[in-house]
Amino acid sequence: MTAAVVGVGETEPSRLDPRSVEELATDAARLALADAGLTVDDVDGIVTESLTFGQYAPPDDVAHRLGMLQRPFSATVGIAGAGTVGALMLARMAIEAGLASVILSYYAINLSRRRGDVYGFHAEEAAKAAFEMPMGFYGQPVYFAVQAQRYAAEYGLTAEHLGAIAVSARRHAAHTPNALVRDPLTIEQYLTSPFVATPLRKSDCCLVNDCGVAFVVTSAERARDLSTRPIVVAGVGFASKPMTQAQYFSQDDILRTAAVESGRDAYRRAGVNPTAIDVAEVYDCSTISMLLQLEDLDLAPRGSGATMAADGVFDPGGRLPLNTHGGLLCQSYSVGAGHVVEAVRQLRGDRGGGQVDGAEVALVCGLGAPEHATAILTVDR
Repeated sequence: MTAAVVGVGETEPSRLDPRSVEELATDAARLALADAGLTVDDVDGIVTESLTFGQYAPPDDVAHRLGMLQRPFSATVGIAGAGTVGALMLARMAIEAGLASVILSYYAINLSRRRGDVYGFHAEEAAKAAFEMPMGFYGQPVYFAVQAQRYAAEYGLTAEHLGAIAVSARRHAAHTPNALVRDPLTIEQYLTSPFVATPLRKSDCCLVNDCGVAFVVTSAERARDLSTRPIVVAGVGFASKPMTQAQYFSQDDILRTAAVESGRDAYRRAGVNPTAIDVAEVYDCSTISMLLQLEDLDLAPRGSGATMAADGVFDPGGRLPLNTHGGLLCQSYSVGAGHVVEAVRQLRGDRGGGQVDGAEVALVCGLGAPEHATAILTVDR
């Protein structure tokens, strides 16, 4: 027995959504169930990520809002993007073990309702508050800028090559109707835009918005009796580095992510290698973090990922279409869940003008600072 994704749903991304995190999660779940042709009475399991940015929609709350009668299996896994992709692993395991038959996974965030800085949770780490924040080493753009500076020193990284990643994301977003940022971006426009934290500019940084995203997983056997084309969870890998989230940006090995291990395990479990990937949805909270994962996953040789972007490899119609919805940079900040939804739609052939022709194998991954998850999804063969 194996598992398959049979339904996906997302609320319209926005920047001032009046709904609570619980309401966004519930609405996304209803959309995913409708997409699968299932009802809440079919669902007997929930798998979500762990707490993110102080926002969390508990399974008991969402289950009650949906009207679930029984919930014999519930679990959480991982941080941020890693958790939403790693949920596929737990869902498959639970189904194969007979602990549940239909599992719902969701993610929701409403940053417009959060008071204070989006990344204020870093201040809860005593060492950061005492030694780093007073010196200005604070906030995601600053953290990722350090990675970009180190990468440039190690491998060389021109502004044009870094900008090519942002331009490519915008090209994909142009074919995504619900992307928040769809305006064309040229490399000239990128180079004249102001820095946020050198060498990162606004287009190098992910969006900040509100949304809800969900997907439904069941056995492949049951999936074949439903109305949607089942997308098989062929293999999932989950890995972590030996540190806390707060310590992640102060480590020595700052250019290596846990994608090295999660990707290796996902490829092995799915029985494929990187050359088999038709479309990749790689967690892109910044252009540099996406670049590091891309190379750790062996989708690009070390030190050459940005050059490949400049050569159009990751563009629409390129050899390896990357973040085909525009990703976190352009479509919506939905962490890894949005990448799962996009991968499913690509393999179904449901992406209209953004469709990758002949896509049969998709890689999707999520970065949760020290944690990382990689999933290989395939068409049902």
